[in-house]
Amino acid sequence: MWNNHHALDLLSKILFVLVAVTVLCGISLQLIRPPFFPIKEINIQIVHGEGGINARLQNVSHAQIEKLVRNEIAGNFISVNLTAVREAFVKLPWVRDARVYREWPHGLNVMLEEHHALAYWGSHALVNTYGEVFRVTADVNLPVFIGPNEASAYEVTQQYRRFNQILMPLQQHIAQVMLTQRYAWRIQLNTGTVLELGRNEIEERLIRYVSVYNHSIARLNQQHSLAYVDLRYPNGFAIRVPETMQQEPHKSVARRET
Repeated sequence: MWNNHHALDLLSKILFVLVAVTVLCGISLQLIRPPFFPIKEINIQIVHGEGGINARLQNVSHAQIEKLVRNEIAGNFISVNLTAVREAFVKLPWVRDARVYREWPHGLNVMLEEHHALAYWGSHALVNTYGEVFRVTADVNLPVFIGPNEASAYEVTQQYRRFNQILMPLQQHIAQVMLTQRYAWRIQLNTGTVLELGRNEIEERLIRYVSVYNHSIARLNQQHSLAYVDLRYPNGFAIRVPETMQQEPHKSVARRET
């Protein structure tokens, strides 16, 4: 073998490559450790779900972000774990999603999407504009959604928007939307009136309520809002007036409108 010049030449090349790789690995291991390539900048951008960028935080505080940066971001520009950083931001209250990118030579870009509360989910959570349930502490005036399970929050959200569009000509607003276990829909308006829509043709029934309201229903509740309107009848609806109206002896009250 030692007299084989080709074998010796090949062996020397292999040894050279091994030495070079070892040296490069050693240098790389040193470079990925502090104090080389320290992270000097963390840029926070707030994005909307539609892709727009808003420079102002709505619910996440600067103090929360500063605490996270101090406690959760470890390593330098090369070694920092972007997945771990993203997960830390997503755990913040009001953060729906986060994306984290490196920006050469010493920065991180963090794009945060906040939850925008649309309604309460029962008494223990909130629903965002995507129809997703999330849990934070809040004290705001919002409608209430009720459903058989959290997975139904998306459908309740979509139906809430359609109901509001239908009610717009009356300038009435929804205070509560309920989807029951039997998949029946019930609405409570800001006036206190409960609308029973049932399981079928729910939008058509609400449209019928709007179309006849001004020339029939509104005449029954000039001083008091109706307590209940059952729209499940094929050719009309049943109403229930508040007890205060029932006790007034000189008023005649229609019990059913067709």
